[in-house]
Amino acid sequence: MEPSEDDRQWSLESLEKAYQQGYMAGLTGQPRDRQPYTAEVPAAAWEAGWDDGHEQYRLAQKSA
Repeated sequence: MEPSEDDRQWSLESLEKAYQQGYMAGLTGQPRDRQPYTAEVPAAAWEAGWDDGHEQYRLAQKSA
């Protein structure tokens, strides 16, 4: 399958931004389905950030 044009237009900086946005969303308890990206690569970066942030959120909830 040919990558879409959106998937070819990312940089390390844009992926870091997507990761950080996902991390903050997970950290603040926002649902994973609020992922804002349509392109596969930044969406995966956001989801990885969300996973890491949500883990921290869960740990904070347990210790509260």
